[in-house]
Amino acid sequence: MSVLSGKHILLGITAGIAAYKTASLVRLFIKAGAQVKVVMTPAAKDFITPLTLSTLSKNPVVSSFTHEEDDNAVWNNHVELGLWADLFIIAPATANTLSKMAHGTSDNILLATYLSAKCPVYFAPAMDLDMYKHPSTLDSFKTLKSFGNIMIPAASGELASGLVGEGRMAEPEDIVSFIESDILKKLPLRGNKILITAGPTYEAIDPVRFIGNHSSGKMGFEIAKVAADFGAEVFLISGPTHQKVHHSLITVIPVTSASEMYQAVHEYFEEVDIAILSAAVADFKPKDIASQKIKKTDAALTLELEKTQDILASLGKIKKHQYLVGFALETNNELENAKDKLERKNLDLIVLNSLNDPGAGFKSDTNKITLIDKAKLIQSFELKSKSEVARDILNKIIGDLHA
Repeated sequence: MSVLSGKHILLGITAGIAAYKTASLVRLFIKAGAQVKVVMTPAAKDFITPLTLSTLSKNPVVSSFTHEEDDNAVWNNHVELGLWADLFIIAPATANTLSKMAHGTSDNILLATYLSAKCPVYFAPAMDLDMYKHPSTLDSFKTLKSFGNIMIPAASGELASGLVGEGRMAEPEDIVSFIESDILKKLPLRGNKILITAGPTYEAIDPVRFIGNHSSGKMGFEIAKVAADFGAEVFLISGPTHQKVHHSLITVIPVTSASEMYQAVHEYFEEVDIAILSAAVADFKPKDIASQKIKKTDAALTLELEKTQDILASLGKIKKHQYLVGFALETNNELENAKDKLERKNLDLIVLNSLNDPGAGFKSDTNKITLIDKAKLIQSFELKSKSEVARDILNKIIGDLHA
């Protein structure tokens, strides 16, 4: 799976002959799993039609500040377009547009969108040899790089004028490869392996019944997704859940019981750099499991329970280089209980949930957490989506690892 999968890519097209290549570029972005929108300078329409790009991207193409709808002028909101984008790629980027970008000129919607964008901006220059080497163009390159914009180097070859030299826009395949490589090398967890546990465990009573809990696995799965998006190789050990994930960097290891999770965790723990145990593992299991379904013959059923193996504590005893994270779901004396668990189980970080907080805990799409680290530094966060919570947890871990 490409690192561009799921990304919102805004492609800006300016008036250069290389614009004809952008049809292939749109298709490559779509093939990589990205969503694509196109914004053009008005003159770019002389080189490739909006209809072609709209058909390929499956989104309307924007080339002016307004468009006609039922005989009324409707504003194309460049701010919303810029905020929608995860990546803004300007290709081809002509000398004229690059100069305007460098000097803050905003005389068309592409430039207005550029000035509004908060995402990384890539530009692929395309112009004739003498224009490419002109001091004003070189100054534009330097200025745009100082803004944090990323230049996709032009290739050498035959140019539209008939000259041969530097200034040819990079080929669509090379543009996609350049962007993927640039993103990958900047990912904060690239090169790290992370073990994550998620979901409940089911402890069998008989072949039909079990002891379990209400964990949906959503929190662990969101942590896995964000960790993979940050470049980590993830081993996701999950109890029974309806959650699904499809990512080339995530390996899902399904388990059912606490003992199966214990074995799987210990199988992978030695090779990982970070372990985040978010699963709601059953603390007790039936001492004896009936081989046949227990018949409902008596008014009551008595089960003798015994403790399951404490997975988190077992890892705390053997950890070497690993950064170990546990979760604490509490209903009273939350901070004191979480701090005690952090110390007893030799953790580097504990994530505290309280069932007293509305919107937090099992099955919801939101969570409210407090992070406590080894130095007993406490960070509390407001109620957020579990995806945002996952980012908060991983950003804390990244900060600690690079401290």
